[in-house]
Amino acid sequence: MSTESLEHPAADTFPGEDVEHEHKHPTDATYIKVAAILAALTALEVSTYFLDFGPLFLPVLLTLMTIKFLTVVAYFMHLKFDAPILRKAFYTGVILALCVYLVALSTFHFWGRP
Repeated sequence: MSTESLEHPAADTFPGEDVEHEHKHPTDATYIKVAAILAALTALEVSTYFLDFGPLFLPVLLTLMTIKFLTVVAYFMHLKFDAPILRKAFYTGVILALCVYLVALSTFHFWGRP
């Protein structure tokens, strides 16, 4: 190993590779906070079985489902720390999938059921 590579950590990278793009990973405390938030959201979802939410039942569950999904993807799959174009592509796909799901429910006349 040359003395230049000891002085400059970028000397071990490939030509054109950017060393500055590395990001900080979340700490253990961040993961514990995220897990606590997910547990609280799950408790709220379970409470919809015991409490009468009336016509808000399905919108509440769909909203909680989406929040939990995006939180898991953002933190545990590290999407929050990826390139912005990848985040936008993923979130666009999630919104499209949710819209397709809502349209599918509508075609079965799901919203008018007692």
